[in-house]
Amino acid sequence: MSAARPARRALAAAVALPLLIGALGACGYGSEKKDDKSDTAAEGAKLSVDTVKIGYFPNITHATPLVGDHEGILQKELGGTKLRSTTFNAGPSEIEALNAGSIDIGWIGPSPAINGYVKSKGKNLRIISGSASGGVKLVVNPDRISSLDDVKGKKIATPQKGNTQDVAFLNWIAEKGWKVDPQSGKGDVSVVRTDNKVTPDAYKSGSVDGAWVPEPTASKLVAEGGKVLLDESTLWPDKKFVITNVIVSQKFLDAHPDVVEAVLRGSVKTNAWITANPDKAKASANAALKALTGKELPAKVLDPAWRSIAVTDDPLASTLQAEADHAVKAGLLEKPDLSGIYDLAPLNKVLKAQGKPAVDAANLGKR
Repeated sequence: MSAARPARRALAAAVALPLLIGALGACGYGSEKKDDKSDTAAEGAKLSVDTVKIGYFPNITHATPLVGDHEGILQKELGGTKLRSTTFNAGPSEIEALNAGSIDIGWIGPSPAINGYVKSKGKNLRIISGSASGGVKLVVNPDRISSLDDVKGKKIATPQKGNTQDVAFLNWIAEKGWKVDPQSGKGDVSVVRTDNKVTPDAYKSGSVDGAWVPEPTASKLVAEGGKVLLDESTLWPDKKFVITNVIVSQKFLDAHPDVVEAVLRGSVKTNAWITANPDKAKASANAALKALTGKELPAKVLDPAWRSIAVTDDPLASTLQAEADHAVKAGLLEKPDLSGIYDLAPLNKVLKAQGKPAVDAANLGKR
């Protein structure tokens, strides 16, 4: 059991019914902060490594590790192997940590996962599970924009050039028949790359007319008087698209498959618990956020943000390929070879043992 666990339980008890997120977005929120849980291991046999190092964002789209870590579900599956977690504020820094061996397993958005895989020529990471779908919206100032066509000529924020939401917005612009230079963001729409931490202030000051952003930033803008003009889920088949994956260092996967399997068991059990206990999970996530960042979300932000996210074990692999295609079409990525980016064998083993159906890699599975 972690040294921080008693304090977190006290927080959870004190909170009663809040939730999640803090300060980032799907690819960049909050501040980088280490949360060392290595003081004492959970009871049980130790696996093939003393400590497993995981990484995630203090963000609603990372509900699985937030709740699984806070509730001790991940640690329970690891037995005597210690869980050590680090939180990040951006996808690229998490990929760097994975490549350097600072973390072994991480929760991350699709764009940094794709970029990390491509840059390493398919040698440094594998996607081993899904984690979350949804939670991205176009929120606008209703005094300046009343319809989708009104977005033309306006200034719209995205979190970062080439990040998951930036790519989605550029693709949507292209489908409208409008032109924008992907590097500068200038064109028929001004795409203003703005850190999610400051986007609400940019909106309040009037320096942007809206934003295509993940939760909880979207709900923060609504709380400031913004209007949801478009929910990105409506653009996808079955209203599902990957927003968070689970990735692993290929070296760690090869050396410690038992540990990877244990973390995946914890992930699957956490998702099942979140689905069965949404209010308790919401409160747990908010308590975890407060422990990690010093802040919890107010109900007016928390409640709509939480509703817009769906946890999932399925990596929704076909949507990852579509997102890569969108980045290529936008001019932000050369056509990538993603064959082999998934290794879903460990996850499907876990799912089978729990009586759940297998998930598919959409022809992008292990080579």
